[in-house]
Amino acid sequence: MILENGREVIKKEAQAIAELADHLDENFTAAVELILACQGRVIVTGMGKSGLVGKKVAATFTSIGIAAFFLHPAEGVHGDLGLVRSDDILIAISKSGATEELYQILPAIKRLGVKIILLTGQSDSPLSAKCDIILDCSVRSEACPNNLVPTSSATAALVMGDALAIALLKEKKFSPEDFAYLHPGGSLGRRLLMKVEELMHINSEIPVVTVDTKVKDTLFEITGKRLGTALVVNGKNKLVGIFTDGDLRRLVEKDDDFFNRATGDVMTPDPKTIRRGALLDEALAMMERHSIMVLPVVNREYQPIGIIHLHDILKSKLV
Repeated sequence: MILENGREVIKKEAQAIAELADHLDENFTAAVELILACQGRVIVTGMGKSGLVGKKVAATFTSIGIAAFFLHPAEGVHGDLGLVRSDDILIAISKSGATEELYQILPAIKRLGVKIILLTGQSDSPLSAKCDIILDCSVRSEACPNNLVPTSSATAALVMGDALAIALLKEKKFSPEDFAYLHPGGSLGRRLLMKVEELMHINSEIPVVTVDTKVKDTLFEITGKRLGTALVVNGKNKLVGIFTDGDLRRLVEKDDDFFNRATGDVMTPDPKTIRRGALLDEALAMMERHSIMVLPVVNREYQPIGIIHLHDILKSKLV
């Protein structure tokens, strides 16, 4: 019975969200265009559960580069209305459209010339008449068996806020790189901001041999540089191949005199490479796609200027 109760709530809220898509009309477009044209901040307000939803909506807006903050309506009537400027936009959230605290702050906000967007379950409420754009967040019923606890309605308002945010994100052409600049402390920020050149091994740390180097000497180079591989270059210092421990194992199996072979004869030719300015996320994706542990870093002349190992990326806490 407990499981069934849980499933019933999820199904009811899922149905409410599915039906919410049909509520979108030209008012939604107008709301997005109004926010895009805003020269000030987006202020979000609401009481109780609507207020909690409003805090999340404001946080989501901020995360995509739209200056936003939450204004508690009760605090607003006791001085916090001083935060509001004439070039701001207000998003008010009220399931009933009859929230007393919103009634108290809206007249003062309207006198400043601030445009108001209302997310509500009652589009024909008295509060709606005081707002410029109405977004219908109505639901058939709450998931609560008594149709009292704000459940489906709170979820609907939250999703409407997300719909606004993502529509704005797309209109602004907000890129993953833009997101990363606003989230430098997280793993996503590191993945989208850090570049290969910040972690790659350079100069004497690069294991490099020529095509004529004997496998025996190449093994010394691999062991000394501790990256499990050696980059193979020709007479013009152009990268032509790579020799890894996997190449060594295959060579041992079929050649008793492998120590005296020229590395150029047993290397893996045309290895995958990357540029120094590439993002670490790109390097990681390439390693995963080709099941490799290292990537040579080359310049425009295809000369090796660095090498990056999967372990370097893991140590950076990129993933």
